[in-house]
Amino acid sequence: MATPLHEKSSLDDIRARFDADVERFSNLETGQAATIDAPLAMDLITQAAIAATPTIRRVLDIGCGAANNTIKLRREYGQDFDCDICDLSLPMLERAEDRIQAENSGVVTAYQGDFRDIAFPTNSFDVVIAAAVLHHLRDDADWEAAFEMIFHLLRPGGSFWITDLVAHESGQVHELMWRRYGEYLTGLGGAHYAEQVFAYIDKEDSPRSVTYQIELMHHVGFRPVDILHKNSCFAAFGGIKPIIGR
Repeated sequence: MATPLHEKSSLDDIRARFDADVERFSNLETGQAATIDAPLAMDLITQAAIAATPTIRRVLDIGCGAANNTIKLRREYGQDFDCDICDLSLPMLERAEDRIQAENSGVVTAYQGDFRDIAFPTNSFDVVIAAAVLHHLRDDADWEAAFEMIFHLLRPGGSFWITDLVAHESGQVHELMWRRYGEYLTGLGGAHYAEQVFAYIDKEDSPRSVTYQIELMHHVGFRPVDILHKNSCFAAFGGIKPIIGR
């Protein structure tokens, strides 16, 4: 039986696990090996961000980890931009800041903590990235408040891109996709590794379906919204904050 939402890991528990895993997440190619199609998803959200928001002056990377997605965006965009990064883990955040500054001359502002508790300026960001982080949100109110906040942080015309673990609305399909994911993990690191990953997913994570998140993006005001990729229980998708009058 899945762990009830009120018994899931606290933010301190999640922070402690990531404090001890900085090196793994500092590799642009293999840092997300447990995520199916992670390199492809990173490519897609990066290219979509540039296509949807051709002028990028300021980026927010939520739950940035070691900043792989911001670094990928900087390399693909080919120009410097200011970026705000936040993460629960201070060691992860420090590594992210160092790695970004090695490749980007824009201003880097780092915040330790839950992004929902940070007073970011509204209508200020051209691109917001949330990679493998929103699955830590809990109940419906939590999800809606987070999406509303992100919408208000973006400037009109700015875009929001997500890659994440997702659930499924059909219980039978969810079981199928979880079984396929287990086969992937077993092939990657053996049966014990698969058990470890499923254990921390059950304890830490509370993912929602792609359809739930797309509907929520529409609800808070994003237009248009697009699904870029989905394979098993991972997806990449995003949306644009409309420019009033267009």
